[in-house]
Amino acid sequence: MRTHYCGQLDSRIIGQEVTLCGWAHRRRDHGGVIFIDLRDREGLAQVVCDPDRPEMFAIAESVRSEFCLKITGKVRARPAGTVNPAMPSGEIEVLCHAIEVLNPSVTPPFSLDDENLSENVRLTHRVLDLRRPRMQKNMLLRYKTARAFRRFLDDAGFIDIETPMLTKSTPEGARDYLVPSRVHAGQFFALPQSPQLFKQLLMVAGYDRYYQLTKCFRDEDLRADRQPEFTQVDIETSFLDETEITGIMESLIRYVFREAIGAELPAPFPRLSWAEAMHRFGSDKPDLRVTLELTEITDLVKDVAFKVFANAANSEGGRVAALRVPGGASLTRGEIDGYGQFVGIYGAKGLAYIKVNDAARPNESGLQSPIVKNLHEKALKAILERCGAQSGDVIFFGADKEKIVNDALGALRLKVGHEKGFLNGHAWEPVWIVDFPMFEYDTEEKRWVACHHPFTSPKDEHIHWLATDPGKCLAKAYDLALNGWELGGGSVRISRADIQEQVFKALGIGDEEARLKFGFLLDALKYGAPPHGGIAFGLDRIVTMMTGAESIRDVIAFPKTQRAQCLLTNAPSPVDEKQLRELHIRLRQTQQTGD
Repeated sequence: MRTHYCGQLDSRIIGQEVTLCGWAHRRRDHGGVIFIDLRDREGLAQVVCDPDRPEMFAIAESVRSEFCLKITGKVRARPAGTVNPAMPSGEIEVLCHAIEVLNPSVTPPFSLDDENLSENVRLTHRVLDLRRPRMQKNMLLRYKTARAFRRFLDDAGFIDIETPMLTKSTPEGARDYLVPSRVHAGQFFALPQSPQLFKQLLMVAGYDRYYQLTKCFRDEDLRADRQPEFTQVDIETSFLDETEITGIMESLIRYVFREAIGAELPAPFPRLSWAEAMHRFGSDKPDLRVTLELTEITDLVKDVAFKVFANAANSEGGRVAALRVPGGASLTRGEIDGYGQFVGIYGAKGLAYIKVNDAARPNESGLQSPIVKNLHEKALKAILERCGAQSGDVIFFGADKEKIVNDALGALRLKVGHEKGFLNGHAWEPVWIVDFPMFEYDTEEKRWVACHHPFTSPKDEHIHWLATDPGKCLAKAYDLALNGWELGGGSVRISRADIQEQVFKALGIGDEEARLKFGFLLDALKYGAPPHGGIAFGLDRIVTMMTGAESIRDVIAFPKTQRAQCLLTNAPSPVDEKQLRELHIRLRQTQQTGD
């Protein structure tokens, strides 16, 4: 039906006759000559309709936005002064010989050139939204990225194997999406939060290297980088240790970015322990483009009169940290107050600061702050020296439980760094985070919970802590962060049934519960399970970063809103009583006000 895509036309085919198919992006009548910008997934082509072909011209006069058209004409160079260098086809235009309206269109609810549309409007009319050039570019990039993942993994000996979408509900952190069984009354499948257990079973089954681009489902609170259903590049391999697995995955990510957007990531990726990342950046997914760092001062303020510092410094699990901002003494009081409100989002009760007017005088004469009078000169001098403070700087402080300090100052580091230009100028800063804690203590449930998932292997030298002090265990786990986003996370798995049982016990999962929920895994591990490990990358997040979009909804064809709704199809929606009866479900009636 067509010979070329619109966006593929260029000066090399001047003089040739072409047939194009697409949509009327815009139509302009210039005093008897009609111009139609024809659009398809590859871009735009300018079509010129002269009145010397009356039949064709009459049809061109009837064309309106979003009419689906077939156009035949001759490619010619644009007149001098009308070349558009921003378009691949900007040097040429098509002189129309014949035009056919394949399907007219009603007036669209918005202009496809409008960049100020509300997200609700875009998602309600998603089919039209997906026609917009920016969205077409995003979806094509998503395809190229997925293709690059597949090519690398295929060439590296990984096998694409599908795992079930209907599976068993198991606790992996988030809520499951449950699917009622018609055949087995009162019983439910769960949509997979990840293929974790199945890919481990594939390793036990001897498939050695597995991958899958698969949908995963988590019924959790949504943010800009989360969706109830998302796409994961899921990978597992046998007979490799942490270093070997991360080495292959690093090559994979470098290849994907090169193939998809022509970006060269550094080699090798730096590696930071989890403890160092939290200590220096307050985050386990640090943005290394930001040059600011946190400084530990807990030991320097244990004996000061300022109780906010002293209480945190002397309490178990407390931390006092500083963030030096070079030249920050010029910040206004309004800006500093704004930063204080900002850290409150992360649980901080306030934001102490010191303006360093004269670093040579570590006292009230050289330092400006309400807290200086409550800090003795020895502590002030030590703080300035450790932070490397210079005259004209400002130092912000966090003092509270370690998590609150890390979250608050870590977020402030990013905000100030990006707003004030404390960036190293690099486009991409990947980093491996390793040596994660195996467990964290849940004070509400009063038990240990897994930091990654309960199938992550502890460090060999830490196995003995499982029974006596789980908090001391480090995991064979690794996350890959890029520019402050987590691209993927993985670990070496537990391949011995006895160690898996010990981990379950450390998590408060008894033998009976473990057998009920994970008996199939424990049984499989007893049949000569190989050492194995893997990783999962978030495809949606990766493409979002590549495009520079604000939300992963801009790189998913038909996403849900932040309330987990599809505005295009109005899902979720009620179902009729017959369907509910077949599924053995009776809805609880919601009480209406005034009934």
